[in-house]
Amino acid sequence: MTGRINAADLDLAASLSCGQAFRWEQDDAGWFTGVIGNQVWRLYQAGDQVDWVCWPDPKREPVRSPDGSAGRTATGNSRNRQLREYLALDRSLPDILATFPADPQLRAAVQAHRGLRVLRQEPWETLASFVSSSAKQIVQIRQIVRELARRFGDPIPTDHGVFHGFPTADRLAGCSQRELRDCKLGFRAKHLLAAAQAVVSGQVRLAELSQMNLDDAVEMLGTIRGVGEKIALCTLLFGCGHDAAFPIDVWVERALRRRYFAGQQVTGRELRRFTREYFGPYAGWAQQYLFHDERVSQPR
Repeated sequence: MTGRINAADLDLAASLSCGQAFRWEQDDAGWFTGVIGNQVWRLYQAGDQVDWVCWPDPKREPVRSPDGSAGRTATGNSRNRQLREYLALDRSLPDILATFPADPQLRAAVQAHRGLRVLRQEPWETLASFVSSSAKQIVQIRQIVRELARRFGDPIPTDHGVFHGFPTADRLAGCSQRELRDCKLGFRAKHLLAAAQAVVSGQVRLAELSQMNLDDAVEMLGTIRGVGEKIALCTLLFGCGHDAAFPIDVWVERALRRRYFAGQQVTGRELRRFTREYFGPYAGWAQQYLFHDERVSQPR
């Protein structure tokens, strides 16, 4: 099925390629192809509209009732709503940007990349992807995530070949470290296995994270071996709706030190305190503008 949605105040390319999601690839014609859950999407932006194609065809795909029985059939309108939610188009970008501090550094990043939005991703895939990301560049993380899906995810046939959904925590919890290492995870294999087992055992209750206090949610995720503050905050920002979460990686730390503390000696703890106090309730969105701008404008 195909469709089109209105997408004012959206920069699709920036939103899909800025390092918050790892299932999207752009072709020479400008179409992005990616996987959301167990659906494959192709997206193309022209002005304030996004054209989409989705597999499986929602005309033939029954919507499951909570008890697992087949209910009504999905429609194009339901796919429109799903895509708008994923792209956060149901949120007012001007209202979010109005909460940002009015400093020239952030203003310039917003002006350069206006329309970048924080996506609403599935919590388990977000956690697993960022556990797999440690000390890796974005292109390498995409390769790891793609290989995990190919080996352990459900196949999704499309007109452009077979894609795969991201494997469930149950599926990965039953893998050996060697099987995960074969996906180019290296030392991260034991951390991904620990994360899957923590979710399956109930040690980490992903469904509750969005309702928890940010610090408590970070603490819960931190009980997983290999999950530090940065991975926890990435999971909470991109997968659990914690807009104030401000993960600091190498790029963001560089941006903060260069743009806000030039010539000053500040500790990592002082940087973290600054981000919490300075950037406001949508600090995580501000972080994405700074992160993306730093990556595209500065040599590594």
